[in-house]
Amino acid sequence: MDAIIECRDNLFKKHELKRYNTWRVGGTADLFYQPKSIEELSETLRECHVKTPILWLGLGSNILFRDAGFRGLVIATQKHLDQVKQVDHNTIRAEAGLTSAKFAKFCANLGLAESEFFSGIPGTVGGALAMNAGAFGGETWRYVVGIETIDRQGNIHHRTPDEFEVNYREVNGKPDEWFVAGYFKFPQGNSERQRQAIKSILKKRSDSQPIGQLNCGSVFRNPPNNFAAKLIEETGLKSFRIGGAYVSEKHANFIINDGSATASDIEQLIETVRNRVNQEKGIQLKHEVHMYGEY
Repeated sequence: MDAIIECRDNLFKKHELKRYNTWRVGGTADLFYQPKSIEELSETLRECHVKTPILWLGLGSNILFRDAGFRGLVIATQKHLDQVKQVDHNTIRAEAGLTSAKFAKFCANLGLAESEFFSGIPGTVGGALAMNAGAFGGETWRYVVGIETIDRQGNIHHRTPDEFEVNYREVNGKPDEWFVAGYFKFPQGNSERQRQAIKSILKKRSDSQPIGQLNCGSVFRNPPNNFAAKLIEETGLKSFRIGGAYVSEKHANFIINDGSATASDIEQLIETVRNRVNQEKGIQLKHEVHMYGEY
């Protein structure tokens, strides 16, 4: 990889990760790469040592980088790999780095119905594919008709949905392959109706979630027939704080960085909340947020 680093202006050593995640915490990545195209990404992966840990990063929501950083290669798609196009009347191809909000607007302008929920997902298309993200009644893989992945050798694969095991907030596919684009099919609707649906979702988000504060989105998955926020609130943990991290008063399934939190503060708070709910409610909450790196 050293030869690549010296000849490319978009691959960096010991790169700070704080500005690339929505909690604004964490250490440095050994290598940090922003691919200019899928073709260039393919070349880079072919040169990457087979034992180098690789982590894909979109908008940095739903992720916690620990304070000691990540010992490997971070591939950051934010503002990269973000092409989107209409393949046919109802089918859209969107690359992994495209934000879900932009994807929703693109579909709305084409009058594609049932696509508005993407405006409520604070991440990218790649992240939505990786975790079957959902919001306001919609779920990503309900509309997936095709997938492009890339493997560690830089080879592109065209996959069908039946090659993946898809569950609530979880998708399992081929090992050492990552999403670079998805094909989505929506029913035909009305452009103005879709734009109004997006406005409605954005208002609901603003009314119910701590928009504008440093958070990662929902920290825990909703357990069957229940809500994580409700369980946390019932244990009296709203506003509970460790260091610079605290449970949101507005929505108990959100943890806020007041600007001084470390990743360790946040992780300790996550585990404290999880343990308290388990002790008082007998329910083991599962993380929706993913944690990476060294302590």
